[in-house]
Amino acid sequence: MVQAKWNGAVIAESDDTVVIEGNHYFPRDAVWSKYLLHSDTTSHCPWKGDASYHSLIVDGETNEDAAWYYPAPKEAAAEIAGRMAFWKGVEVG
Repeated sequence: MVQAKWNGAVIAESDDTVVIEGNHYFPRDAVWSKYLLHSDTTSHCPWKGDASYHSLIVDGETNEDAAWYYPAPKEAAAEIAGRMAFWKGVEVG
């Protein structure tokens, strides 16, 4: 079972992650929505497509843009459709 943890809370947990470029992409239904706050931040990857972000909020603390996902990934990255990954101090393992 792979977990994503930040600020003492388990943000996501699944035994079905997809690893790309060293990042575990969790199924969206394995991520606790109560910790997510929509962000207007976006970025672009030439082979995966356009990413959208969420900030994490745990116990009143915010980790800006610490979660990302590809709403409509390019065909080369189709396996991460409906999945979310983490960074910015989120412990995944």
